[in-house]
Amino acid sequence: MNSGKEVTGGSEVHRHMSKLSQEAIKITTEINSKYHTPEEIRGLFSKLIGKPVDDGFGLFPPFTTDCGKNIELGKRVFINSGCRFQDQGGITIGDNVLIGHNVVIATLNHNIQPEKRANLIPAPVKIGSGVWIGSGAVILPGVTIGDNAVIGAGAVVTKDVPENTVVAGTPAKVMQTIEIK
Repeated sequence: MNSGKEVTGGSEVHRHMSKLSQEAIKITTEINSKYHTPEEIRGLFSKLIGKPVDDGFGLFPPFTTDCGKNIELGKRVFINSGCRFQDQGGITIGDNVLIGHNVVIATLNHNIQPEKRANLIPAPVKIGSGVWIGSGAVILPGVTIGDNAVIGAGAVVTKDVPENTVVAGTPAKVMQTIEIK
């Protein structure tokens, strides 16, 4: 899944991806089904991604993902409610990142050829440190977001975002540069 190579529909790798999806559904259903303390959320999210999260991690459910095991988190990451991650292609999130309501992060495309449409093409998303992603933004496969960038609410990010910039719109375009003091 992390190789970036096309995954043939129905292959052994594809079946493994489906197995991981079922495990993720089980854990996210637990996260989303009732109230949990912040400590319990951190424990469940650690189980979901297969590694510990720091004490500064925060999540407001509901949250869904198709895998979980390909999420890498920095310190002090906050994910607001309604977010959907498609992490089979890999999602890396730096330190001090804020992710708004209903953000979608996608890491898979399908082959454009109809006879190969079931094939998956993974491309990781990398989010730098100090990033703020506004509500309803969509981050598409293969995008890298530079440190301290701001993604405007509702933006559709189709290409890399330079550090210290604000992007907005569909497709997202640089609106301003952030002067770091």
